[in-house]
Amino acid sequence: MATAVKICGITRVEDGLAAARAGAHAIGLVFYPKSPRCITPVRASEIIRSLPPFITTVGLFVNSTAEEVHSVLRRAPVELLQFQGEETPEFCRWFGRPYVKAVRVRPGMDLLQYACDYHDARALLLDAYVEGLHGGSGVAFDWSLIPRGLPLPVILSGGLTVENVTEAVRRVRPSAVDVSSGVESAKGVKDAARISAFIKGVRNADL
Repeated sequence: MATAVKICGITRVEDGLAAARAGAHAIGLVFYPKSPRCITPVRASEIIRSLPPFITTVGLFVNSTAEEVHSVLRRAPVELLQFQGEETPEFCRWFGRPYVKAVRVRPGMDLLQYACDYHDARALLLDAYVEGLHGGSGVAFDWSLIPRGLPLPVILSGGLTVENVTEAVRRVRPSAVDVSSGVESAKGVKDAARISAFIKGVRNADL
């Protein structure tokens, strides 16, 4: 199967459309106030309405309260939830929507147990562990830390760029890749040419 591509941290309508034109399967909308890519539910709704069919919209949350998540969902109807903090499995299931759970990978982590704990997640999103950050760091992690036989699909994230994504896909063989800073001209501003080149790099790995 072709490796799916998610372009995360979309803040502008034109960037969402550029991702769709380049062949992205999903876009990520960040609702974490500490992120430079955070947007309001109103802006997110504008972006969602502008997209063509069959582009999955993903809402990213970091240790939000249930009411904060519900408040976003009432105004910005994302299709998939991404929990990037220390949310429990019970919390992730609370909203009755499909979700993915992010893991900041570092040596000594039991990813097999993590996958069992979040067994009903659609996937595990594996990102780099950087103290004080919950994604968007632009830092890659040691891909050899990913055990074989994980019972959930893997979404590979963390430090992916045009230069390394082909190697990353060939080595890890994830179900999907997730990129944010690796296709930006500035924080929160995507570069259409970089998005296109990134997706071509993924396709080259799929050959």
